[in-house]
Amino acid sequence: MSERFDCHYCRDPLQGKKYVQKEGRHCCVKCFEKFCANTCTECKKPIGADSKELHFKNRYWHDNCFRCFKCYTSLVNEPFMLRENNKVWCSNCTAAEDAPRCKGCFKPIIAGDQNVEYKKMVWHKDCFTCSQCKQVIGSGSFFPKGDEFYCVSCHEHKFAKTCAKCKNPITSGGLTYQEQPWHSECFICSNCKKQLGGKRFTAVEDQFYCVECYKECVAKKCAGCKNPITGFGRGTSVVNYEDESWHDYCFKCTKCARGLANKRFVCHNGKIYCAECPKRL
Repeated sequence: MSERFDCHYCRDPLQGKKYVQKEGRHCCVKCFEKFCANTCTECKKPIGADSKELHFKNRYWHDNCFRCFKCYTSLVNEPFMLRENNKVWCSNCTAAEDAPRCKGCFKPIIAGDQNVEYKKMVWHKDCFTCSQCKQVIGSGSFFPKGDEFYCVSCHEHKFAKTCAKCKNPITSGGLTYQEQPWHSECFICSNCKKQLGGKRFTAVEDQFYCVECYKECVAKKCAGCKNPITGFGRGTSVVNYEDESWHDYCFKCTKCARGLANKRFVCHNGKIYCAECPKRL
């Protein structure tokens, strides 16, 4: 009489039936799934005798359950990464998850993508756009303002000072006169058109003149020496009397040549005298 060939657990005869051998013991398929089968890490169900089993670091999966947590692609015979919560990821999703995120679209910037970096922030090249016109700045020049970025053109129109003469933005250089900004090339002599930045000039009724042009074209002529009264250098003080003007040093007695600026004087026959000289005429 032959020896009985029974299931180790339920003692049912295995003769002529499908069975599984586990650690030197024989068991029926039902008992194998109940007592011996590994549990799938993903679906938490037993991996039956008829299922293909995959394992990694004491973790087990049905071959159908061994998929990327992110994109659900099968990872059988594919490279993978075991991440938090025992989830497996494909290499592409792992790279995307660990890649820096674009400040514009918040999508990953992967190897090979053209990008722009600024103060530890990064953008896809096409996501780095002007806050005003929305045009791509890319690798071009830009101006940061808080959390916003502006192309050169928009920054000029939005933030640059406007020239008092031409009303266009001042992007570089320039000068200030009476708290108003000017392009250097706009702040010029009204007569000869020379630039006046850093030079002496005179303003007359909103017009500017260099010293030479002011002397020739605008300045009053001294009734004494007949030279222009410019207000520059010697004789900055002016004496005015009956529609005529003098340098202060030219306003003197016709007879004794005594200076009469800020002193009493007498006009006799169209000439200027000190208070004493007319008595001796």
